[in-house]
Amino acid sequence: MSKSDTTNTRNIPSGKIKWAIVGGSLGGLATGIALKALGHDVTILERNPTPLLHDQGAGIVAGGDSLAFLKRYNRCKRPVAVESKRRQYLDREGNVVHTVDMVQNMSSWDLTYHILRANYDGTPSPYCEVPSPDPHHGKATHHHDRTVTSVGLSADKSRVLVHWKSTSTPSLTGTLEADRVVGADGPSSTIRSLFHPEVQRTYAGYCALRGTVLESAVSQSTHTTFAERFTFFHGPGVQILAYLIPGKNGTVTPGERLVNFVWYKNFPTGSAELERIMTDRTGVRRKVTIPPGMTSPEAWEEQRTAARETLPPQFAEVVLKTEKPFVQAVTDVLSPEHEFLDGRVVLIGDALAGFRPHTVASTSQAALDAMLLADYVSGEITREEWKRETMGFARYIQRRGVEMGERSQKEVLGLDEYIRDRDVASTAREDEVYPGWATAVDL
Repeated sequence: MSKSDTTNTRNIPSGKIKWAIVGGSLGGLATGIALKALGHDVTILERNPTPLLHDQGAGIVAGGDSLAFLKRYNRCKRPVAVESKRRQYLDREGNVVHTVDMVQNMSSWDLTYHILRANYDGTPSPYCEVPSPDPHHGKATHHHDRTVTSVGLSADKSRVLVHWKSTSTPSLTGTLEADRVVGADGPSSTIRSLFHPEVQRTYAGYCALRGTVLESAVSQSTHTTFAERFTFFHGPGVQILAYLIPGKNGTVTPGERLVNFVWYKNFPTGSAELERIMTDRTGVRRKVTIPPGMTSPEAWEEQRTAARETLPPQFAEVVLKTEKPFVQAVTDVLSPEHEFLDGRVVLIGDALAGFRPHTVASTSQAALDAMLLADYVSGEITREEWKRETMGFARYIQRRGVEMGERSQKEVLGLDEYIRDRDVASTAREDEVYPGWATAVDL
């Protein structure tokens, strides 16, 4: 990213800007933190009816952009991840058949969320101490129970009007006025749908079965396999991976961390198997996600049987010992553009491009987009550079994720091919992997 004359930041007003961010998960919080650090006032509208989002029970790989964001903006003084020192691959019997020395950082969704809340609006939690207010920062406001219904310009076109209704009480409505709006409301983005209703989130034909187990609850041999190791198994139509993540309240104390697994399995569209796995324990058919604790016991028992029959013993053990599994349908979505109303509304993160989880890049995308937007707003980069880097990354990684998923789930790959795909995913922003990826967009 190069510095540029501030006159190139077209469509960004001078002085303090009043920002509205739709969506209060990781992407929305990261963007809010970056913008308020520039002295701007930020209001987040989150549709969840409670003040805090619930722990999603998910591990995340903290890539280079995620770590760069935390280095730049995080003022909570505590470890943010568990270090993995090696990637390794198992055969069906559980033998290690390939290793690569590679340091990666593994965190959890809930720890990351609470660190970001502490930095954004000073929300206290057992995860970290709230940093002292910075007098140079803008005002940060967080409203929950706000479902956005429409976005448009004021009569004199000087402001953007964000209309909302209460998620819990739909008869309660209101309007927020802002100078600029950021859509950070995920792969099923309302903001994106307002401007591109034809862009639909589509099911990819398989699901990610996920869960965690306390590391002290697994056998010594299984613990040895996963401790400080990013471990994979691949077979026809099946992938599974596991790594250690922070435990309760973000602890990284050995023995109190969690073994986190992600198991990709094919469930064809319209199949009875898909209907069973996506119907929760109350009988409700979920479209995308069944949260922890809501998976049907009968449907999960089918997966336990499959684990015993098809997975290496170490992976089978963590699946069998998981008490609150959850299910995510793997989906695809990509917006053709990321700015609307002459640049007054922008999309970031999953709202712009929903990556398949093989890329381990969704959190990095949120962090990167937040930093790029802040650099654009502050005049560090031009609008053209901002658009090129944001859209180039979104389009390339989204396409790469589809290629990886289609190959690994629908083709019979050798171990070398599978490892190559994984290696490309882990270094997706390196010039030697894809020279000029940031130019993969027509301005």
